[in-house]
Amino acid sequence: MQVIRSSVLGFCDGVSRAVEAVAEESKSVKTSGGQVYILGPLVHNADVLEEIKKSGIEELSKPPETVDDGAIIVRAHGIEPRLEKELREKGVRIVDATCSKVKRNQLKAEELASQGYSLFLAGGHEHAEIRGILGYAELGGPPPFCEVTGSVAEAEKAAAALFEINKDAKTALLGQTTISEDEYEEIADAILKYFPGLEIINTICSATKDRQHALRELLEKVEAVIIAGGKDSANTRRLFAIAQESGKPCVLVENSKGIPESFYKYRTVGLSAGASTPDFVIDEIEQQLMQAS
Repeated sequence: MQVIRSSVLGFCDGVSRAVEAVAEESKSVKTSGGQVYILGPLVHNADVLEEIKKSGIEELSKPPETVDDGAIIVRAHGIEPRLEKELREKGVRIVDATCSKVKRNQLKAEELASQGYSLFLAGGHEHAEIRGILGYAELGGPPPFCEVTGSVAEAEKAAAALFEINKDAKTALLGQTTISEDEYEEIADAILKYFPGLEIINTICSATKDRQHALRELLEKVEAVIIAGGKDSANTRRLFAIAQESGKPCVLVENSKGIPESFYKYRTVGLSAGASTPDFVIDEIEQQLMQAS
């Protein structure tokens, strides 16, 4: 068997920065005894989260009432500004590990809202990144209209509703950084039917684009492909969707234990991975394929 890796693999810059922040804070846990928390999973990868748990840093779904001699780490997806303000007012030390590209989109939403734009946000309704962007949009106005659109149908419905209220509205579209280019363009096209002057903001992370392009190139060279990453990871699921669209056998696995028996029969297997998949997981998957072939 030949295993061909995608040309773009490993942590993206945003994830690397967040993981480094956790490593640094874990040292303070051991030396000072203070407690450090993360609001929600740092990244959507079970292996990374297990390592964080071992370091003594506690993951919480909501902030604690007090944090003595410690800190709260804001994960790569960002946080609502209202919540961050509340924590700082309590005297909590904030370690902001928000991805720089996510932060840029948050501030852009605030700017557009302050200028009176009606906003469409392309992405998952409950995704932490989208919730943070919504919070920043409210800081800027709030905007006269702001809708999250998770699909083309939702985008068209939202655009039609705004058109009924104000057909001359200034409109802008921002998206989750991990959305696929094709999906973003389709959502934009649905809104453009009602608002030809729609301002489409380039919010897709370059690392996301690079991974998706690299996967499409990889699919032309292999019989089947494995996507490595967390099943809760939006960018990993989108890679898997691209692989499925190719019609070739594909599977999403979190580690080497998830490789289906059927994949060992292929002569060429491609290996791609989400932006929060650590190198050691990618290496283990490749080694498992090679050893069993």
